Amino acid sequence: MRSETPLSDMYMLYINGELSKQELEGGMFRQLKDNFECYRGFCGNRDYWNEFISWLYPRFSRAIDLYRDIGSSFDAYIMGLVQGAVKEYRCREVEHNITEYVCWQARAVEMALFENEPEYEPGGKEEKLIVSIPKDISSKQILLLLLKSYYFVSDEFVDNVAQTIGMENKLVHEMIQELRMRRSGKEAVILDLKERLHCQHYRCLTYQKRMGKALPGSEHHERMRIRFERAKKRYYTMKKRLEGMRLSAPNRMIAEVLGIPRGTVDSGLYAAKTRMASSDKMS
Repeated sequence: MRSETPLSDMYMLYINGELSKQELEGGMFRQLKDNFECYRGFCGNRDYWNEFISWLYPRFSRAIDLYRDIGSSFDAYIMGLVQGAVKEYRCREVEHNITEYVCWQARAVEMALFENEPEYEPGGKEEKLIVSIPKDISSKQILLLLLKSYYFVSDEFVDNVAQTIGMENKLVHEMIQELRMRRSGKEAVILDLKERLHCQHYRCLTYQKRMGKALPGSEHHERMRIRFERAKKRYYTMKKRLEGMRLSAPNRMIAEVLGIPRGTVDSGLYAAKTRMASSDKMS
């Protein structure tokens, strides 16, 4: 139903004390809602218009307080307010759509970033030390191989290895536990970096999408292009750093746990792997 009462008349009733401010706000809402075609907003789509008016309604009170009769009628004043608000609402809608699109685009990367590494599950055949070890591999080299695979061995397996190489179970378990504690700290660092990398990927997509929506050659387009290039450069720097981080125990860490030079660990592991490879070929 079309409202015929002009907003200027409603405002005069409010000034004369015949309408309360709340009644004026309600009248403004109904007038805008019923006469949406006069404002040429949202191509005549009434549903969009109703959503827009509901979004604009909280501003009516301040608009009434700010109005000063300096030549333009209250109707013209509200018309200008609506036209400016429509542009703002559309910009917000575009930003919302861009953000929503980017969030969905980033989900695949998020899933890939947080893919878990398989963990050791007890109960399999690997719990028993049934390993063919060449006779020329020393006990020290066997220990190095055990520490290198610290994350994927059970307590029973560690006990068997300790017995095989003639070391105290407690001492070997302490070494394994030390490596696992260090892994926990590294996992926290990697998780934080993954989260920041995900956020950076989100920024790249957002700037790229906004740049695509802007007019080529405009100031906004150039600003978004610069932000996109910076964000992309930072993203690849963070990604390269993440790719270089490993949860496996590096030889340096094993050397620190054993209290021996890293070169000794390097040469010991190389010799053990070479001899085991030769043994496999012979068999």
